[in-house]
Amino acid sequence: MAAPQPGLPRAVLRWLQSLDLSVCPRHCRRCAALRRAGRGRRGVGAGASAAAALSCLGRDFSNGYLVAEILSCYYPGDIQRRAYGNGSSLAAKLSNWSRLRRFFAKQKLGLAEEVIDGTIHCKPGAAEILVQDIYSRLTNRQLKSIQDRETDFTDYYYQAQLPMAARSTTSQAIKNNIKLTEIMIEPSVNVNRQKVNAIINMHMRMRMQEREEDPQRFNIKPNLGQCAVRHLYCTTASENTVSILKEKLFAASYSSEIRDKDDVHFKEIQVKQADRFSVAMDDV
Repeated sequence: MAAPQPGLPRAVLRWLQSLDLSVCPRHCRRCAALRRAGRGRRGVGAGASAAAALSCLGRDFSNGYLVAEILSCYYPGDIQRRAYGNGSSLAAKLSNWSRLRRFFAKQKLGLAEEVIDGTIHCKPGAAEILVQDIYSRLTNRQLKSIQDRETDFTDYYYQAQLPMAARSTTSQAIKNNIKLTEIMIEPSVNVNRQKVNAIINMHMRMRMQEREEDPQRFNIKPNLGQCAVRHLYCTTASENTVSILKEKLFAASYSSEIRDKDDVHFKEIQVKQADRFSVAMDDV
C-alpha cells in the first residue's frame, strides 16, 4: 500500500483560490511547498514533510468554518456564514459540524462520517480527503488520488518510513493515534479501550513484521521445523491418490459403456449354496 501524498493536488488548490474565500487556508501554500520539497526526498525526510503537510492542513479545516464557506458559494440559500463561528475550541467545532452534518443529510452529499471525525480531531490525512471529496462532488470531477485510497488516519505510513531504532514504542503509538478531543467527546471507557487495543494490535503487527524482515537484529534463531529438510512425499502421495481416483472413474465409465451396448449379452450363473447346518456339523 502506497503512502499518501502530502498536501492537496494542484487542481484543488486552484479551485480553493478561485472561490475567493474570506478566510484563506493559511497552510495550503505551506503544504504545496512541503509537497515539492518532499518529492526529492526519501526515507525520514519525506515522511516528516508528509506528516507536517497533512497536520497543518487539518488545523485549517478542523472547526468546519472553511467548509461552510466553501459550501456557501454553491448553496448560498442554505448556508449562512454568520451562523458559523471561526473558533478553535471544541464547543465551536461541534456546533459548526452539527449544522454541516444536517446540511449533508439534506443535500445527500454522502460524506463519510469517519472522515468528518478525523477532520475534527486533526487526524493526519483526514482534512485532505474531505476537501478532495467535496471538490469532486461539487464540481463533478473525479480525482484519482482518492479513488484508490483506503481510510487510514494512523501514523502507520510515517512509522514505516522511519528506521527501526527511531520508531515509536507502544505507549507513544497510543499517544500519537488518540487525540484528547476524542476522549472528551466519547468518555466511555469501553469505547476508548477498544481504540487502544486496535492501536496496540497495529503496533504489534509492525513489530512482528520487523522481526520477519531482519531476524538477525533481534537474534532470532530458526526452530527445528524450519531447519528440517523438506521432502516431496506429501506431493507424490497426493498425486498417487489423484491417479487412483482417475483409474476408478475410468473403469466405472468403461463398464457403464459396455452395459449400454445392445450386442453384449450377459448370462446369469446360479450358484448352489451349501447348507449352513451341515457345514456346522462337519466343523464339530
